[in-house]
Amino acid sequence: MQHFPIFLDLANRPVAIAGNGPFALAKLRLLLKTEARLHLFAAAPEADLLALARLRGVTIHDRPAEAGDLAGTVLAYAAHGDDDADARFAALARAAGALVNVVDNLEASAFITPAIVDRDPVTIAIGTEGAAPVLARALKSDLEKQLPQGLGPLARAGKLFRPMAEALPQGAPRRDFWADYYFNTGPQVLAEVGEGLLDHALRDLLDQHLKAEPPRGRVDLVGAGPGDPELLTQRARRLLDRADVVIHDRLVPAAILELARREATFVAVGKEGFGPSTPQDQINAVMIDHAYSGAHVVRLKGGDASIFGRLDEETQALTEAGVEWAVTPGITAASAAAAAIGRSLTQRGRNTDLRILTAHDIDGFADHDWRALARPGAVAAIYMGKRAARFWQGRLLMHGASGATPVTCVENASRPDQRILTTRLDRLAEDLARAAPLGPVLTLFGLAPAKAAATLPALLEEFA
Repeated sequence: MQHFPIFLDLANRPVAIAGNGPFALAKLRLLLKTEARLHLFAAAPEADLLALARLRGVTIHDRPAEAGDLAGTVLAYAAHGDDDADARFAALARAAGALVNVVDNLEASAFITPAIVDRDPVTIAIGTEGAAPVLARALKSDLEKQLPQGLGPLARAGKLFRPMAEALPQGAPRRDFWADYYFNTGPQVLAEVGEGLLDHALRDLLDQHLKAEPPRGRVDLVGAGPGDPELLTQRARRLLDRADVVIHDRLVPAAILELARREATFVAVGKEGFGPSTPQDQINAVMIDHAYSGAHVVRLKGGDASIFGRLDEETQALTEAGVEWAVTPGITAASAAAAAIGRSLTQRGRNTDLRILTAHDIDGFADHDWRALARPGAVAAIYMGKRAARFWQGRLLMHGASGATPVTCVENASRPDQRILTTRLDRLAEDLARAAPLGPVLTLFGLAPAKAAATLPALLEEFA
């Protein structure tokens, strides 16, 4: 992002607006929502601008700004609607150390003012890097409809009560208290008896939470899907939002990790075939230790936790340790890869079963029922088969599989850098080596892309 969103404290700090007419009036109306000391520089200000400034106690300078006027100014808005006048004022403000916004001139501005949804002290800022103001206004309108007006009083009472809430331990106990207040007790009290009793309700609620039993830690084993954040289940997103600790695999992309709370602890426990790996016993110990501390742990696994995710080993360890756990399924890479090429993993008259297999296990290359896989019409989704391609290619050919059997390799299925490689069994190892995929590859044995998928040259590489 070019513009980093922040909330700037303007209480009793000078902010300058220079200009006349509708541009200056719009900025004045917006800035009057703040606690800044506003200065308006406008020679012969128009009536509506002058009336509002006088009504709200704005300091009015009936002349252009001079260098000495802007000492200590935090923000400065050039709103003349005239390029020369805006440039002169902007130069003075920059020289005084102020951040400058030139209305309708993104290149000359050090910051932009977002569209704002105001439920003071709850404020939502919407920015589009100046590219789509119409879109920002539409989003603002939608949010205005969704956010109740009572959100402001709830937040104001909560803000004043925050020092009292520090009597609760940090982490889940404090979050649970605030969630109870904002989503249950607070709205109920506000609707029934009004804002005046919110402080009393907060004190009663705090007393209840202080007397409650300390929360027990738990572990949710969550499938992160193939990598596209939009393919996460709603439950997975909710669990990430509540997690104190996220223990994640190497294949979980940053875009998904960013959905977790920023305050969460992130623990990487990467595993890589034929490469460095975190021992399973160590992963189990990390989960259990954090759960014993009372944390809500999300064990985030690429794809679906139940497919080559060593799920049973982890749930057994948690059970033996007396830790509560649950499993949230995810979309597995085989489904994402099949969707990418527009094919079904099963089809009447072609294959009555589907083999899901791994090309290697903890002891090395994995053996399977190669004779059954070599039969005409067989379809298999092969995980972790990139480095073992020559091994299982040879096994299948030895057991009678046709060299012309289609094979499709999908690298980084569902992600922006997804790549589809089409070949056939007798050319697999050579073609895969030439393509040199760097990301995880899901191999679909017995399937070629559907005709519609094959028309996407940006995604498809076919080896003749």
